[in-house]
Amino acid sequence: MSLLSVSGLRKSYGDRLVLDDVSLTVEPHDVICLIGSSGSGKSTLLRCLNLLEDIDDGVITFEGREISDPRVDPREVRSRMGMVFQAYNLFPHLSVLENCTLAPRRVHGVPRAEAEARALLLLERFGLSEHAAKHPDRLSGGQQQRVALVRAMCTSPTLLLLDEITAALDPELVGEVLEIVRAEAEAGMTMVLATHEMAFARDVATSVCFLDRGRILEQGPPAEIFSAPREERTRQFLRRVLPA
Repeated sequence: MSLLSVSGLRKSYGDRLVLDDVSLTVEPHDVICLIGSSGSGKSTLLRCLNLLEDIDDGVITFEGREISDPRVDPREVRSRMGMVFQAYNLFPHLSVLENCTLAPRRVHGVPRAEAEARALLLLERFGLSEHAAKHPDRLSGGQQQRVALVRAMCTSPTLLLLDEITAALDPELVGEVLEIVRAEAEAGMTMVLATHEMAFARDVATSVCFLDRGRILEQGPPAEIFSAPREERTRQFLRRVLPA
């Protein structure tokens, strides 16, 4: 059974069609990279998967259950998915440790000591343990984004959704964030991520989806998409974003 499947997904904002007949399958341990121009629908697709956006048509199934059914509680679904945004979205009034333990304690009912122990292990793993007592405004952008990743992983999600998590970072900070994502991918975490980092997608993804005007125009292994894309629109996009 696939971990996540999407069939015929459509999403509009008023008269503007943002996602058009999108279908996608995610197997355990897949790393699916969504690429495409800004406005192609990548972020909206992730938000639909996490039920942050209502869909107009189609079916989303997660862990064998149709989660696009309006009777499904989105909070219960999100408790098994982790999502990281490009704007970090850390709570400014909470320390790093408090940010990381809030969901395990409040949503999953994990005792404080257990939640803190797991959070501290993850913070140490990614070089952040010395910042556990600090508030987010005392950290660099790269450190804040790494904390956001740790926070998402503290709930032991089945699926991790990453939405352009390096887009707001200075170029020298991008690498430290992508190293965490790479490490999680190598450890077997299942991910769907929207990214402009083509080298990362080529090296780490199990499958790459090129989105154009709300449709998945082409999907396949990185070697195929980057070396021999079938669609002219894919070739045009890659010529613009890849170094000569």
